[in-house]
Amino acid sequence: MEFSSLTLVASLAFLFAGCVKGIAGIGLPTAAIAAMTLVIEPRVAISLILFPMLGINGWQWLRGGHVLRTILRYKLFASVLCIGVVVTSFLARGVDDRWLAGALGVAVLIFVAVSWRGWLPAIGEEHDRTAQLGFATLAGGIGGLTAAWAAPLGMYLTMRRVEKDEFIRATGFLVAVGSVPLAVSYAQLGFLGGPLALTSGLMLVPALAGYAIGEKVRNRLSPIYFRNTILLVFLILGLNLIRRAWFGA
Repeated sequence: MEFSSLTLVASLAFLFAGCVKGIAGIGLPTAAIAAMTLVIEPRVAISLILFPMLGINGWQWLRGGHVLRTILRYKLFASVLCIGVVVTSFLARGVDDRWLAGALGVAVLIFVAVSWRGWLPAIGEEHDRTAQLGFATLAGGIGGLTAAWAAPLGMYLTMRRVEKDEFIRATGFLVAVGSVPLAVSYAQLGFLGGPLALTSGLMLVPALAGYAIGEKVRNRLSPIYFRNTILLVFLILGLNLIRRAWFGA
């Protein structure tokens, strides 16, 4: 695909994904990749997401306040996530991820169904360390393959019953931190060359524009509508993962 066409397609995808991110606090990588892979190769789409994913989530985290407290609270999750992203990205660079995508899609849909009915159990403070280890390991494995670990991260935070602002801070921090080793790994593997890196950097502009639109919508939502928006995002992501597994990326 020519540079101009690639830039146009990616810009529209990131404008849409930014809106999703602004409303729900998560979903930028998966929404952007899902849109771009309609016309762009999956590996190229994942490469393009790296800089916007780092920039927007870092900005979201820093704007949310309580920066140091967020680091200390989720440092275990962040450490395990980063290790998992690096290991998986190198080990699975040539592996067909259709089976993983299908399994994750089913898990996400089960999560949505159970959460919508209020059946998902809460994780108490005494079990938080174990929960961080488990969900971060899952997120690292998925992230190294697909660059999209919103589902296990969202499951963890939802089961911890965090309030809306804490959800936004935590997702911003954990996605931004995980983006760094993923970008380094892709550069080392040769997937993030000069032209793609430049285009990825440029995509911060439409992504931020979409985020600003979505954020205005989010600020008008009640906690119940916010929760339902999160679940709706996961429903869409889960269905898309199953589509990718069934028909190919």
